[in-house]
Amino acid sequence: MSLQVASAADLTRCLGRHDSVVTLSYKIRDMSGDFDASDDAPANPFEMIWPPRQTAPLLLASPHSGRHYPAAFLAQAVLDRQVLRQSEDCYVDLLIEAGPRLGVPCLRALFPRIFVDPNRDAAELDPSMFLEALPAPAHTMTPRVMAGLGVIPKLAANEREIYRRQLAYREAEERLEKYYRPYHRALGEAIRHIRAEFGHCLLLDCHSMPSGGAPLVTAMQGIDPVTASTMPMAGATGGAGHIDSGRNEVDFILGDCYGGSCADAVTAMTETFLTRAGARVRRNNPYSGGYVTQRYGRPAEGVHVLQLEINRRLYVDEASLAPNAGFAATKDLLSGLIGALRDAAADLMRRR
Repeated sequence: MSLQVASAADLTRCLGRHDSVVTLSYKIRDMSGDFDASDDAPANPFEMIWPPRQTAPLLLASPHSGRHYPAAFLAQAVLDRQVLRQSEDCYVDLLIEAGPRLGVPCLRALFPRIFVDPNRDAAELDPSMFLEALPAPAHTMTPRVMAGLGVIPKLAANEREIYRRQLAYREAEERLEKYYRPYHRALGEAIRHIRAEFGHCLLLDCHSMPSGGAPLVTAMQGIDPVTASTMPMAGATGGAGHIDSGRNEVDFILGDCYGGSCADAVTAMTETFLTRAGARVRRNNPYSGGYVTQRYGRPAEGVHVLQLEINRRLYVDEASLAPNAGFAATKDLLSGLIGALRDAAADLMRRR
């Protein structure tokens, strides 16, 4: 069953103090089986799900699991929807759906990241994609843009071109205005509310990675480590740096911008929890944290952000995108992690 929109009366009863900051909210419902993608543009760009009562300064987000593909976008693309879906962080929102039932709010994007990517700066645009010159300021030379993965991606998984022809710039601006900016407004409002309520906020920004796409970054000439490790090299046939062909495959990667985006105690506790469950965990390499982690992670200001990358091999068949036999176990593990972070978040953030 999918989430249902609550009535105004339901929101007043259910959300209480939260209704002043939530622009869109939904009843807590079981989303099991909500695996299908849609050819319709989402009626809303995101779902912000608050628990009836929040008791800890923890927030979950899934910015890359959206499965609503606008028909107009599919008509622009040279690739079919199944190929485009290879770029999704498939079903991460479902893996963490226990959050609200555990008292933890959750934000999930409904639009696909291949359409517009909320984990990029809004100005990260590739000028070769557009008919007109881009307005200033456009960040056209970032590593992500140069890899074809700006806020409006040029390339899908395995470096495949997405579009049949160049786009009008108004197309980018419309996507930013209708999808990207509302998502970030909701995220920013939730963080500010939790910080005001509890004094600080921990955001667990949840993603997934291809099973063959976690090579170690061993050298990045002229690029600082944080920027290098946020470059989306997974699934690419080439890269801007040198990688370890052995890959040292892991189950989870924790990105905290090399200690810059959250207290080390948060990362250490998450690593310990997952390791004790038998998972293989690595920190920061090759994913130290994307735009959201870098933009919002301000420990000195009471906002801590940890990026969690989940190996898709654990829970999904990467060719068919059907949940595999490990889906339930992975979901249970993450539910346990969410509960553990909920109970410890306030103390962990005070430790630094």
